[in-house]
Amino acid sequence: MRGFAYEAQPMRVVLRPGASVTATPEEAERLGLRRLLVISGPRGARTARAVADALGEACAGLHTEARMHVPAEVAERAVEAAHAVGADGCVAVGGGSAIGLGKMIALRTRLPLIAVPSTYSGSEMTPVWGLTEQGAKRTGRDPVVLPRSVVYDPELTLSLPVPLSVTSGVNAVAHAAEALYAPDASPLVSLMAEEGARAMTGALPDLAAAPGDLDARGRALYGAWLCGAALGATTMGLHHKLCHVLGGTFGLPHAETHTVVLPHALAHNAPAAPEAMAALCRALGTDDAPHALWDLAGRLGAPRSLAELGLKEADLTVAAREATARAYANPRPVTTAGVLDVLKAAYEGDEPRTHS
Repeated sequence: MRGFAYEAQPMRVVLRPGASVTATPEEAERLGLRRLLVISGPRGARTARAVADALGEACAGLHTEARMHVPAEVAERAVEAAHAVGADGCVAVGGGSAIGLGKMIALRTRLPLIAVPSTYSGSEMTPVWGLTEQGAKRTGRDPVVLPRSVVYDPELTLSLPVPLSVTSGVNAVAHAAEALYAPDASPLVSLMAEEGARAMTGALPDLAAAPGDLDARGRALYGAWLCGAALGATTMGLHHKLCHVLGGTFGLPHAETHTVVLPHALAHNAPAAPEAMAALCRALGTDDAPHALWDLAGRLGAPRSLAELGLKEADLTVAAREATARAYANPRPVTTAGVLDVLKAAYEGDEPRTHS
């Protein structure tokens, strides 16, 4: 067995139906928080209001301006809002936009964060923050942005449309996939990643067939937890770098971009990561993980091409150049030509093909 290092993330997780309004006040009390700023995006304001009402006097205010990819000006206004109400903590309610904004408040103010996710992306389980400024998205790691508590409520995801549920779920699988071949992977992380991918890909077809199925929604949240935790303990590779460039520079939607790019990034990396691909194949019950994910997304109505998401063919060269501007860990050497091949395949949306 090769050597490894593993550091457990200091976090508490609660998963049960109704937890968003029952467990969130309990978690705030456990943490000794009495003036919480509740954060959401505009579309999640109604749900955030329910959480705010459940907090009662412990809610100091409601801020509903979260936006995709966390623009710098949005982060500044949120930090000002936290200062204005004298917050001693934050509760982020919603998807990656709300949780990302909560992380930026935590980074700038050192206030503790409680996350109440309404999607399956799993970002609530990581110490990774992201900020978009002057047309570029940058990311970093800081333990201060890791939520102190994560409250998973299957009922909260019932209003998440099936198309977004699917892309959000595949986004989570991307976290597991890259964790499996990360240079700092460990046996426990690999187990979490494989089980997370298995749980998520098993739940998504059931969820799509019966959107009101709380069991399927709960299994998807369970998968999101494990996939996100695996990513939180490891280093991101080519897939995530490409998605950050496509989102931050070209404004492509986050979960949909992950869904389109993942099969092609995996097909590119597969020859250099046989053990990781074997684990992913076991999780998906297949002998071709990139094709299985491409097929799953298509069967469930998710987009398959970057062209569908609004990217222009002329943007591919720019994206490839930005994705190779700095060195980062990846099982296969990152070259401009190789990255451009991945982007072209994702742009066209054809069946992924593994090349040695």
